[in-house]
Amino acid sequence: MSTSTSASSRSKPVAIVAGVAAAAVLLGVVSYTATKPSPPGASGASAAAEVSADPSAGVYPELEAYARRDASDGLALGRADAPVVLIEYADFKCGYCGKFARDTEPLLVEKYVENGTLRIEWRNFPIFGEESEAVARASWAAGQQGCFWEFHRAAYAEGAKEQGYGKDRLAALAKEAGVPDAARFAKDTEGQAARTAVRKDQDQGYALGATSTPSFLVNGRPIAGAQPLETFTEAIEAAARTAKKPVKPSGAGAGAEGGSGAESGAGNGSGAGVESKAGNGSGAGVESKAGNGSGAGR
Repeated sequence: MSTSTSASSRSKPVAIVAGVAAAAVLLGVVSYTATKPSPPGASGASAAAEVSADPSAGVYPELEAYARRDASDGLALGRADAPVVLIEYADFKCGYCGKFARDTEPLLVEKYVENGTLRIEWRNFPIFGEESEAVARASWAAGQQGCFWEFHRAAYAEGAKEQGYGKDRLAALAKEAGVPDAARFAKDTEGQAARTAVRKDQDQGYALGATSTPSFLVNGRPIAGAQPLETFTEAIEAAARTAKKPVKPSGAGAGAEGGSGAESGAGNGSGAGVESKAGNGSGAGVESKAGNGSGAGR
């Protein structure tokens, strides 16, 4: 699998291809493990994805380069020089992405982003059709006015997905998010810059082998699905123990970006169960669609 379709990966050394290929295999395995039917006699929901006590297990150092660490990135939260970067590939129409946003992400923000350990970088990964594409562009447009995380919170609120993401609904979400210039928001949403930004994120996700949402990288460690809180805390803490410091950001400055970003919600969901367009069995918090624009269907 090649990363040549991604604008951000064209400049990366050829050596990264091996890491990407390995991660693609791992993401596929983790996705399958998360969604495969339970064997006869098994009880309850699927277990969390395994995170080894060995902090280097399942980590692909080459993939750490996918963290942009751009201090001006409006779709990122936390210090650009944070030792750990969690990259999330997600779709606003994905129910399990919403579950992660409401139940797990706020706790990660409170525990790790606020003390400078973690940076969260969002990647738009729309896989559920035209509305997914439209709301992805709209989120980017909100980010151009410093309101991405407020838009993110509104778009992932309980019941928001069921209302759809048509043009009027997107305008209402922008208003709820406090986007100051509605005309600019509407223009940016339909503009070429938004389309290019979303495609860049999509290409990176497809190159990594992601075929379902949400998918994550934590300092080069792939995690598939809205796993329980403990899966993320263990991965973040393992990465923090081995991270090299200081980390040089790619943009100017190294302060916190993106506003407060802490969505309301308490506790962590188990992420059990699957909503799927590919007919997967019960599993752990993955939504998928068979096939994609880059031929990486599962």
